[in-house]
Order: sequence, then C-alpha cells, then structure tokens
Amino acid sequence: MTTAIAQQQEAARRPLRWRALVGYSLGDFGCNLAFSLGSTFLLYYYTDVAGLTAASVGTMFFVVRLWDAFADVLAGRAVDRTMTRWGKFRPFILFFAVPLLFMSFLTFRVPTGLGDAATLLYVYVSYAVLGLLYSLVNIPYGSLASAMTQSVHQRAKLVASRTLGAAAGGVLISYIIAPQISDLRAQKDTLPPDVYLDQAQAIFTNITLLFLLLGSIAFGLTFLWCHETVVRRSASVTVKETFATLRQNRPLAILCGASFFYLLGYYTVTGATLYYATYILGDPGLAFQVALLSTGVQILITPFCPKLIARFGKKTLFQYAGVLTVIGGVGLFLTPDGMVWFALVCLGIKGVGFSLINTMMFALEPDTVEYGEWKTGVRSEGATYAIFSFTRKVTQSIGGAATAWALALGGYVSATAEVATPDQPGSALLAIKVVFGLVPAVAAVLAMIVFVTYPLTDERFREVRDESEARKAALDHAVLGDRGAV
Repeated sequence: MTTAIAQQQEAARRPLRWRALVGYSLGDFGCNLAFSLGSTFLLYYYTDVAGLTAASVGTMFFVVRLWDAFADVLAGRAVDRTMTRWGKFRPFILFFAVPLLFMSFLTFRVPTGLGDAATLLYVYVSYAVLGLLYSLVNIPYGSLASAMTQSVHQRAKLVASRTLGAAAGGVLISYIIAPQISDLRAQKDTLPPDVYLDQAQAIFTNITLLFLLLGSIAFGLTFLWCHETVVRRSASVTVKETFATLRQNRPLAILCGASFFYLLGYYTVTGATLYYATYILGDPGLAFQVALLSTGVQILITPFCPKLIARFGKKTLFQYAGVLTVIGGVGLFLTPDGMVWFALVCLGIKGVGFSLINTMMFALEPDTVEYGEWKTGVRSEGATYAIFSFTRKVTQSIGGAATAWALALGGYVSATAEVATPDQPGSALLAIKVVFGLVPAVAAVLAMIVFVTYPLTDERFREVRDESEARKAALDHAVLGDRGAV
C-alpha cells in the first residue's frame, strides 16, 4: 500500500497529457459563455433593451452578486463534503453545467408587459438562480486544478490553458454580439422603437441558445478529460477544519486582499465596455476591439506565462503587471472622445497587465491550498477556492453596482418604447470614462500595496509541498506499521 501511495504522489507531479490541458481550458470557456456574457453585456441589456433604469440595476447587481459570494461558500462546503467514484469535483460539472447555460438564456429573456414591480422580481430571481448555478459549476472547476497536479510547472500550464479558454470565450462573445448591435443601431432612425427593441432582444436570445449548445459540449469534454491525481488523507472536511485552515492561511488572505482591489477595477470596466465603445469611441461595433485588447490579448500573452513565471516568479510578475494596468487606465481616462487609435493603444497596455494579473491570481490560489494543508494537516480545495471566489464575487457586486450607479449619477438615459436610443448628457460620458479608466488604475495601485507582504514565493511553495507530502507518507507508513503489529 505504501508503494501505491508513493506511486500516486509521483503521478501527481508528472507532466499532464494534452487532453487534460485542453479539457481544463474548455471548462473556463464554458464558464465564460455565461459569466463574461453577463458581466460584459447584462447591464447594457437591462438598460438599453429591457428598459430598466441604471439605478435600479445597480442596486440589483449589488444585492444579487453579494448573494453570489455566499453561494460560493455554500458550493465550496458542498464540494469538500463530496466524494464519488468520479472524484470530488467532476460530478458538479456533469450535473449543473447545462442548467447554468439554460439559466443564462432565461436571464437574457426578460418578459415584456409585466409591469415595473414584476419585471424587477423576474430580474432579481433569474439572476440569483444564475449565480447559484454558476457557483456550483465554477467552484469545483476552479478547485480541480489543485487536485490534478502538484507540479509548479504543470500548474502554470493549467492556469495558462484556463486563461486561454476564458479569453476565447470572452472574445467570441464580443465578436458575435458587438457587430450585431452596431448594425442594429445604424438602423435606429429607420426602425420604430418597438421593432428596434424586439430585434435587440432577438440578438441576445439567439446568442444564449447558441452558447447553450457550445457550452454543453465544452463542459462535457472537461468532465471526460480532467482527472484527480493528488493524494488526500480524508474524503471530506468538517466545518471546524475548514475554518481552521482558512484562519491560518496568511497567503490566501493577502491574495484575496490584492485580488479584491484588482477585480474591483476589472468589474467596473467590463460593465462599461459597450458604453465606452458606443459613446466615447463612437461605434458599438468597436466593443469587439475593446474586448480583444482588454481580455482577448490573453490569448497572445498566456502561452508565455509559464516561462515568465519560471524567470521572474509569480509574486514579482504579479507586481510588474500592476504597473501596466495603471498606465493603461490613466491613458483611457485622458483619451479625447473619438480618438480611437490612442484608446486602443492604452487598452493594449492595460490588457497585457490584466492578462498577467488574472493568470497569476489563478496560479497563486492552488499554492495557498498546499500552504493550508501544510499549516493544518487538512486539505480543503473547495473551501479555499470558495473563499477566493467569494472575494471575486464581492468585488463583482461592488464593481458592477458602481458602474450602474455612476451612470445613474451622471444622468444616463435608459431606452424606452418611445425613445429606443436616447442622447446622453456630458455628465454621463464623464462617468463612463471614470469607471472605464480611472477606477481600475487607482484600484491597481492599492492592490500592489497589499501584495507586497505576500510570503509564498515559488521556492517557499516547493518547500511547503515537499514537507507536506513527506508528512503524509510518514503517517501512512506509521498506520500500516500499526496494522502490521496488530
């Protein structure tokens, strides 16, 4: 049995097969067909298609996305209490992925003629259920990385593949939606307002149905091609053990603190993307180029991340990337209206920075799992990732709401059945530039200050991992010795 355990530990550090990397990439591709679609286009859909006010949407985002954060913790507990013949994580992907994608369709299908109160109730309920289903898929998916390998290099590959999948999903969404909205807005003066809104609704309906098909295939391949190899001493983790692990996990606390500020800036940007393209750059069709340079640049940057990590280390690279985010964000705020080329340059600079930051966040989180196990003797992938994701959801709650509230404060005018494409005041345009450029720059500075004290360098991680594995091997050997003595 000791030999079998040693073989499992060795397997947990072997190079991953290409199918495992592709399968893991497809998992985040599927997640982003629901997540990025909502974070990038849902505010626009609610104000310019469903006709809700920016203020009411901002409040809804804050409340429901805060609920999403607690849903992450519930999902993490469910994961840590689960063990099946398929493992701890894959069953959640198998059973909840399709309902998640179908709920995305319903979220972008707000019924007409319900009245203000009933419409808001539908929006709150549908978005809350979407968030719960997303947690039940994304928490186990994110936790899966720490169970697939314990190799620093192989985890870097997993994170790179994940980032590529997420970027591909985000680019595909903007590539499909932005040109259709641009073409429709070009016809705004020739179409009756009710026809315009019906056609806008049809765009989102058809796209979410397409994503239901594509996402189901992607998640199915993730389930088939990704497997757990890391040895664990127990199948489930108690609530007491979970909180003991998290309370003593200083690297996780610092990572969550830095991530809070970075992501606060990111989520203000995603909700404002289509507004920035439409009202600052002058063409909603440019939302594709904006998305390509903001997040799609990850497709070019991510393949180099494993080598960059090997050269600089995750902590140093994380800090360098913040500087690029600040430069690009300030440039976007100062960009004159209609100066597309300058905005695209700034987007490229900021996009490289955030691509590295996002990759590093997901590369650092599995390391904190190993640290928590080394510190307490308990391995709690689900709870650790849930706390990390909890932080992301809180920032999504605040960032998404802040964007909507900023628009409302700036006097943004929502669509109505009488005026489908109203003109916007200068104060609304200033609000768009603030949330799209200045907020992420300030947030990045705060994040870098927090992350200075992060203690888990790559060298320290290897020491922690090796010591933890040696403890488990010694404990298993002692248990076998006791049994032999009996």
